Amino acid sequence: MEVDKVLLQRARAGDRDAFAELVEPHRRELQVHCYRMLGSLQDAEDALQETLLSAWIGLDGFEGRSSIRTWLYRIATNRCLNVLRSSSRRPVAATPFPVTPPPEPSRLGEVPWLQPYPDLLLDGLPDDDPGPEARYESREAISLAFVTAVQLLPPNQRAVLLLRDVLGYRAREAAEILGLTEPAVNSALKRARTTMDAQSTGRPTRGPEDPDLVERFVAAFTAQDVDALLALMTDDVWVRMPPLPFEYGGTEAVHRFFTVLAGHRREIARMVPVGANRQPAWGEYIRDPVTGTLHIVGVLVIGFTGTRIHELTHFETTLAPYFGLPRTLD
Repeated sequence: MEVDKVLLQRARAGDRDAFAELVEPHRRELQVHCYRMLGSLQDAEDALQETLLSAWIGLDGFEGRSSIRTWLYRIATNRCLNVLRSSSRRPVAATPFPVTPPPEPSRLGEVPWLQPYPDLLLDGLPDDDPGPEARYESREAISLAFVTAVQLLPPNQRAVLLLRDVLGYRAREAAEILGLTEPAVNSALKRARTTMDAQSTGRPTRGPEDPDLVERFVAAFTAQDVDALLALMTDDVWVRMPPLPFEYGGTEAVHRFFTVLAGHRREIARMVPVGANRQPAWGEYIRDPVTGTLHIVGVLVIGFTGTRIHELTHFETTLAPYFGLPRTLD
């Protein structure tokens, strides 16, 4: 008898250890899938826990016509769709902008719930290679630019795009997972691809082509040297600060943003490197003028195009624990 069948029998009999052994190999990739669907690490965690609970409760309904992995993806995808279709998403609260009024933004962002994904949670994924139908490489499909663009798709198109072009499921398999017809899947995929192609996502490379770029960025950022920062950026660079809606695009708007901000904030005393979405990231710390203690003020993630920075995203301190960043440093 196959090992999976033995484990399945034991799990159906109420053996939680057997159930854990069945689902554990898929836990991390399911969480990444939920993150791509929802754009939020915290929402992805919740969706994953609901998926595993639903799988445990509904184990008798697993008929073995697909793999355990595909069955779990079916549950996870539909859990995420329920979240997207509801009006009860996690409320988004933001720390007020440090300057009143803030610099005039280029636009207001449509994805205030966006959060970064720690590289630590991407390590050890069981299979980093997408299926034969996939159009996106695994690294590209976890970048902030890609995840942000996906959030602008309607729920069904989002699910179809991820199942087909990221995970590589065939149209028939995606239709079974979503409870749709193949023509409906193909139509949704066509519309999703058109929207994604129209998005100016500025897809990041595998890393900066100039190995000194990161060091020059850290030096300029901590010194609040606006001109040095702009010299490292593309002409169409974007600065974002979710959950604050203000977004600044292009060198003129970004120069105005950093110039105003530099006059109202204390100098960044230390940047602790971490990894997010397979992109360089840091915890930002400022020094308390009385105690000398360093306090975290945010998590910063940058994206590249060739030898220049095309995207800079600042996130709030609530996510620091996920990156192993303490709130204070001596």
